[in-house]
Amino acid sequence: MAQIDRALRSNIKLRHLQLVVALDEFRHLGRTAEFLSVSQPAVSKMLGEVEEMLDLQLFDRSRRGTEPTQAGQSLVRFARSVLAGYERTRDEISAIDRGVAGRTRVGCMVVAMPTLLAPAVAQLKADASSATVLIEEGDLTHLLPKLRLGELDLFMGRLEPGYAAPDLLTEVLYQETMTVVLRPGHPLARKKLVTWQDLSSLRFVVPPPWASLRVKLEQQFFKYGLQPPHDVVETASFLAQITFVREQGAAALMAHSVAQHFESQELIQSLRLQVNVDLPPVGLITARGRPLTPITQRLVDIVRDLVQKR
Repeated sequence: MAQIDRALRSNIKLRHLQLVVALDEFRHLGRTAEFLSVSQPAVSKMLGEVEEMLDLQLFDRSRRGTEPTQAGQSLVRFARSVLAGYERTRDEISAIDRGVAGRTRVGCMVVAMPTLLAPAVAQLKADASSATVLIEEGDLTHLLPKLRLGELDLFMGRLEPGYAAPDLLTEVLYQETMTVVLRPGHPLARKKLVTWQDLSSLRFVVPPPWASLRVKLEQQFFKYGLQPPHDVVETASFLAQITFVREQGAAALMAHSVAQHFESQELIQSLRLQVNVDLPPVGLITARGRPLTPITQRLVDIVRDLVQKR
């Protein structure tokens, strides 16, 4: 234990942490060496140094590549957290030195992207054009681990109750209803009265299985004695959703405000069909005990103001 404590406190350097993260990403010595712009023997030597410091094997090597051991997985998590904190502090100090607003990293679900985050970023940039906003789109399963590690400063999206945890702070912003969308000119889009029976034979772009919206969608079909569509594409990506709707005639569920936004651009068309689903609200998630940087706090304040003006 004393050896591990000494190594983590004093001996391991940032380059060692960057190495283990890269090895975890690429699972291959050669590709890791290429990414770090060093030779493969240098990668092997650095990895040997870290393992000697800790007196632990961190990665299993084989012809198929490298695989982190249980100890290696723990060090990778530690390395990601330290590197994220390093980058956040570096960017903040650099921003202060250059007299600019800094950098914030936001994980966002589609429901909040075009009608909330985009206008908030526009206002933020109007106040400070040099502010940098890194945006990563995805779902809770992908974004929350990054928030916990410090690789993201803020999450915006649906507050799925199953993901509530003591280490996270949540803030409800608003409720958002859903609508079914098709491409403009789709035969069903011209019908005055559309039923769930009409939709049962279509290809449907649906959320991942973990999402409460997926279950609610299936319940809509069961409610009318129908089986949910078997021809489905699962995705949390708006680009994938809009591609299948426009190019393959698929149907999709979309947040009402998002549908209105893209319907005004003639990208999709909402159906005259009531979608009675009770969904989690849209809101913010931050890491408890990790103060927001000034630029992130400014973005949060803008978001709150936009919601109040709705």
